[in-house]
Amino acid sequence: MKAILLLGGFGTRLRPLTNDTPKQMLPVCGRPMIEWVCEHLHRHGVDEIVLSLGYRAEVFTAAYPHGRIGQLAYQVAVEPDPRGTAGAVRFAAEACGITGTFLVLNGDVLTDLDVGALASRHGSSGAEATIALQPVADPSPYGLVVADPSGRVLSFSEKPEPGSAPAALPPGERPTISAGTYVLTSAVLARIAPDRPVSIEREIFPQIVADGALAALVADTYWLDTGTPQQYLAANLDILEGRRPLARVVDGGAVPGVSPPENPGGGVHPEAQIRTSVVGRGCQIGPGAVVQRSVVGDGCRLAAGAIVIDSVLGPGVAVGAGAALCDFSVVGSGEQVAPGAVLRAQRQPPPD
Repeated sequence: MKAILLLGGFGTRLRPLTNDTPKQMLPVCGRPMIEWVCEHLHRHGVDEIVLSLGYRAEVFTAAYPHGRIGQLAYQVAVEPDPRGTAGAVRFAAEACGITGTFLVLNGDVLTDLDVGALASRHGSSGAEATIALQPVADPSPYGLVVADPSGRVLSFSEKPEPGSAPAALPPGERPTISAGTYVLTSAVLARIAPDRPVSIEREIFPQIVADGALAALVADTYWLDTGTPQQYLAANLDILEGRRPLARVVDGGAVPGVSPPENPGGGVHPEAQIRTSVVGRGCQIGPGAVVQRSVVGDGCRLAAGAIVIDSVLGPGVAVGAGAALCDFSVVGSGEQVAPGAVLRAQRQPPPD
């Protein structure tokens, strides 16, 4: 089965990390996020993908110039202008000749979903589309979906108001959201207007629900939307701390403490402390520096006594002596944090 990966977003919630880099190319434990997604798809029988691109499309093709990402061959569909999530699907399918039944995935979601089980559910449902559902505590940032015991979707509400989960849920049962992985048919493509932006969540899925033709599979598995600094940091720490058991770290990648272990071209002072963090290649970490539960990009320099806790540094960041970053602070590529500065829940430079 072919899969379309939706990768065209601007990643505004992750700025400044995404000022120059698409969010799916940000590293997770030393490997671009998209490689984790492709490895997962290959494990479940997908053999070819289409990259639905928009923002900084050239970054993807430059990183993978031979038409493959890991074990998967890929084609590219670059939107000339933003067309919404449904419009992007139709454009990519038409550009790459996809017909019949195919997968669609949000490229910024990391999951251990059994994609084969989702495809099997679709095959037995007779539905026009089948979506994966994930139980969550709070559905309001996502798409609240209610399905009956047979798996037929009864309602689909994108980003509902907080507290609007179904009142009839049994005690202890969590509401379910759309998990960003779909099996679609060509009938879905026919619903998508070709001449304007169209949202699959706000327009197309509610239409299919109204026609009784949307099925679902509930899969309570590892699932993470990586759209915010907190979630991006969690993607790294979940692997380091074993919360994503199906993920594999390969090619000398991350281990608890330092990634990669040898830190080629860099140096970690014996009096520095690094705990449960990813430290990129070529980093210099001075005496008394502390890095905890953080991601430090390639080529960063932390002077003596610098402290980085629960934060993310892009490549080439210089942190001055005695400076402290905490509470999900984010520093963009090549920036400098002045000696003695304190950043709490701050971004440098600030997003536009």
